[in-house]
Amino acid sequence: MSDAAVDRLKRLHMRSWRRGTKEMDLILGPYADAHLAAMGAGALDLYEALLGENDQDLYPWITGAAAAPERFAGLLAEIGAFARSRHGAAKA
Repeated sequence: MSDAAVDRLKRLHMRSWRRGTKEMDLILGPYADAHLAAMGAGALDLYEALLGENDQDLYPWITGAAAAPERFAGLLAEIGAFARSRHGAAKA
């Protein structure tokens, strides 16, 4: 893996754990720990774009309280399912 790729993964990992709201840290941080290293370039591009979104938008999208933009719908569903499985919540 190139230095640039390693740096990108480190940056995305840091941005996942240091969001601005603790709720999003606890959702995106563990997801990043478990999935970033295995993601392809396209998936990383989408995840990076998702990290550019505001936490006040991300949280309701992930929890299903608000409709997610089509572009992120699949990724957000995956993140939400991962978070629910980690915390033993009922699956939707």
